[in-house]
Amino acid sequence: MIRFRTALQLACASLVASTAIQVDAQQSYPTRPVRFVTPFPPGGSTDPMARFVAAKLTERLGQQVIVENRPGANTVIGTDLVARATPDGHTMLYVGAAFYGITALIPNLPFNTLRDLTAVGTMSKSRSVLVVHPSVPVQSLQELVALAKAKPGQINFGSSGHGTTAHFNGELLRLATNIDIRHIPYKGSGPLTTDLLAGRIEMAFQVPITVVAFIAAGKLRPLVHTGDTRLAALSQVPTFSEVGMPGFGVNSISAIAVPSKTPRRVVDRLSTELAAIIGASDTAEFMAKHGAEPFVNNPDQANAVFREEIARYTTVIKETGITFKP
Repeated sequence: MIRFRTALQLACASLVASTAIQVDAQQSYPTRPVRFVTPFPPGGSTDPMARFVAAKLTERLGQQVIVENRPGANTVIGTDLVARATPDGHTMLYVGAAFYGITALIPNLPFNTLRDLTAVGTMSKSRSVLVVHPSVPVQSLQELVALAKAKPGQINFGSSGHGTTAHFNGELLRLATNIDIRHIPYKGSGPLTTDLLAGRIEMAFQVPITVVAFIAAGKLRPLVHTGDTRLAALSQVPTFSEVGMPGFGVNSISAIAVPSKTPRRVVDRLSTELAAIIGASDTAEFMAKHGAEPFVNNPDQANAVFREEIARYTTVIKETGITFKP
């Protein structure tokens, strides 16, 4: 009996010590540099936002937050890396539109998006602007549609991959205007932009942060963008609503996610710091220059956004007949 009681006391003491260590680890988080995985190639539309937020989080957390580009397989490689990571808050995922798109589009993913990942919070909403290479002889959406109808199957639209916002919006435009345009997928917005600037493809839907500088330099021509109000960074460009297509398209919502078993105390700490960063005036200025809008949600609200966006993309897939092509 004495031996049993001693063993029980030792087990309880061990459990208390283990719990104390876990609590202390959570309270002292982070204890080492944090990986901020973006599942896209460097130089794409996610990089400016990822690096801006990483620098701000580094200041607020007191540990280096390192942006790590892990592209491949339509963002599946980088997303899977985070889904399988140790759930301690030291590995985070940059969530972009492809996060919702691949969940709705790609069967048999190596992870369950809503089960294996949980939201820290949202960061921004970005519209999509339809741009063409200057060699394309059009000045408006109406002229582009007329040209595409005169040259069926001869105009290519690029995207940063299957299941991305650029892909969905191109297919929606094809259906809405009854034009025959061909989809050319790339491995990220960086390679897409390179070919677009070189004139190897004629048009693409891009988030403004990727193209505003090229538009200002005359290297790309904007025709129209999604949303009901004009963007400050593209005040000369009409919205789809203005050209008679209200409510057209899907936009990009960026966020941060971590492995689902990450302690709530850690998730809340990250969420609090992220909300402070997104709510700051210099962040609003940064986003405005790049055609994005601050969008702040706590973890529960952001997880609801994840579910809503996945449902939205699922609906678009049914409407357009998009299928996955690896």
